[in-house]
Amino acid sequence: MVNSTANIRKPRIALTMGDPAGIGPELAVKAATDAKLAGKMDIILYGSPDILKAASVKFAKNKSLKIVPAGSLKFNQVMPGQISKECGLEAYNAVIKATKDTLEGKTDAIVTAPVCKASINMTGIPFTGHTELIAGLCKTANFAMMQSSGRLRVAFVTTHIPVSKISRAITRKRVVEVAVLLRDAILQEGVRNPLIAIAGLNPHAGENGFMGDEEMKIIIPAMETLRKMGISVKGPYPSDTLFIRRTLSQFDGIVSMYHDQGHIPFKMIAFDKGVNSTLGLPIIRTSVDHGTAFEIAWKGIADTGSLFAALILAARRAKNILQDFRT
Repeated sequence: MVNSTANIRKPRIALTMGDPAGIGPELAVKAATDAKLAGKMDIILYGSPDILKAASVKFAKNKSLKIVPAGSLKFNQVMPGQISKECGLEAYNAVIKATKDTLEGKTDAIVTAPVCKASINMTGIPFTGHTELIAGLCKTANFAMMQSSGRLRVAFVTTHIPVSKISRAITRKRVVEVAVLLRDAILQEGVRNPLIAIAGLNPHAGENGFMGDEEMKIIIPAMETLRKMGISVKGPYPSDTLFIRRTLSQFDGIVSMYHDQGHIPFKMIAFDKGVNSTLGLPIIRTSVDHGTAFEIAWKGIADTGSLFAALILAARRAKNILQDFRT
């Protein structure tokens, strides 16, 4: 029998270097020179050639790299562990270039190393996160952040906004949108008939309105809409019991109402292997689920687990698309 996947080329992954003063360059060069990853994908680094080559000398035995220049900052201008607008601009420009190349089909997916929001904002560029920036470049209005590790998948109704604005930002329409995006992502990973848990917003999921009425006015009606659409959902669940393993094992995904509600328990469970994805984009985008770790920058001790997982997930999704295109 002929192997239908034998002639499919390896996915081309655009990997940004992240903030030069953080752990991004170290992680990027280790990934780009890893033999096992090389067997699954072609990794192209985006960022300052001088900084990436310095990282290769220090962390990858000076192995050769595939680099698309997306900055001109020199390594001797970088102060490891320090916030600076110069590093912020380099990180920002790398994301812009990698996203545009992926949109143009020059690469098959983008994976982003961590950036420092403060450094980018110091340049005068308003920046709330990779998710919002890349969605804007893709001209995508309906998108969502998802954290995943194996069967544990958490998508967010709201993300990078102040706690004081969360309640106003949660609408029936938005809950439905995020649940649909999550369902579609789960289906793309080969799961049939996924079951999704919906988190409540208030303590004890509102206690029938005695501790807040968002569940009764917004979340439960949104769940009724989802069921009419043929999507299997349960809840709303109090977040203090939703993330215990006995409950998690029942579901293929969780819709979280706000950033910390989902991020804190997720990272306690899967910090070193979690992947951040942006759902709803016309391109594939994944990322690490941690920050720049300035305190250990350029020391050679950064954990590669999350980045490697993000690369593998991006490559798997891209390969599925390449296979569909070929057939």
